[in-house]
Amino acid sequence: MRSHTDLDQADVAILAALKKNARISNKDLAEGVGLAPSTCLERVRRLVETGAIHGFHADIDLAMLGFGLQAMIAVRLQRHSREIVESFREYVLGLTEVRAVYHVAGADDYLVHVAVRDADHLRDLAMDAFTTRNEVAHIETRLIFEHVPIWRLPIGDDGQE
Repeated sequence: MRSHTDLDQADVAILAALKKNARISNKDLAEGVGLAPSTCLERVRRLVETGAIHGFHADIDLAMLGFGLQAMIAVRLQRHSREIVESFREYVLGLTEVRAVYHVAGADDYLVHVAVRDADHLRDLAMDAFTTRNEVAHIETRLIFEHVPIWRLPIGDDGQE
């Protein structure tokens, strides 16, 4: 994988434009970042190959699919060993309701973002999928009222933090 120092201003501009609109045509992308279309296409391919771009995704309205409630489930594990941590991580990644998993420092070990149909579904998920696990010592659930994605890179247009 390339490091931040390997990215030039054109790469950063490409990443910023694709973050805002991953469906932009190569022609429009090239024009927006001031490159020839062939050069722009090659740079995008290189950014994908080196891992700077992990993929292209659609931002889906989960409520339109019947998942009207989202929550963060904070999980505290009984013990901390690599085997237990990795086993729990793989387990939650396999749950269809899980949108994201964060392994964190502090009082909790994991924050698990879930999308469910309703409060009953959330209760059942918490009770059946989390509290039944031997490695789980404690869970705490927080409802998400609003999620506002930020479509900017953590570095400026000039490539500087």
